[in-house]
Amino acid sequence: MIKNNKIVLRALEPADADLLYQWENQMELWQVSNTLTPFSRHQILTYINQISLDIYQTKQLRLMIDVPGKGKQESIGMIDLFDFDPYHNRGGIGVMIYKPERGKGHAKEAVALFTEYAFNHLGLHQVFCDISADNEASIRLFESLGFEFAGRKKEWLKTPTGYKDELMYQKIAASHRSV
Repeated sequence: MIKNNKIVLRALEPADADLLYQWENQMELWQVSNTLTPFSRHQILTYINQISLDIYQTKQLRLMIDVPGKGKQESIGMIDLFDFDPYHNRGGIGVMIYKPERGKGHAKEAVALFTEYAFNHLGLHQVFCDISADNEASIRLFESLGFEFAGRKKEWLKTPTGYKDELMYQKIAASHRSV
């Protein structure tokens, strides 16, 4: 487990299947996750079993975001490292907080803790994120954590009303910055 005094990032467990099934099948999140069709419980369980393989095999890492409570932890979201590239020492970060828990600082805690883990334990040189140009909350979140604007992909995301630009932000490990 990766934790601080506010949140815990932990591996997925088979017991998380029902919660993931609920979250992954929310159509409002599909645009962000590039999902086109619903997931079955079987697909979720298969995914949980595969994600437990080594990060060098799967090229991704998904962790649950838990908030410690009175005698138990409550899962309030997920955080991903995707497009893990061990040769170039980089990977993308994505975060999802369950709607009733948004705006409470959980995403900021999770991304900060996960970025620290990526730099200090996985040895990544940089992490990046892709954000829809109209997602002001995510832009503020990543900028507040030192991610810098790296580029704009024009008309990158197809929506029911047309196309949206996608922004790329990146953060380079302080110990790895070039001169």
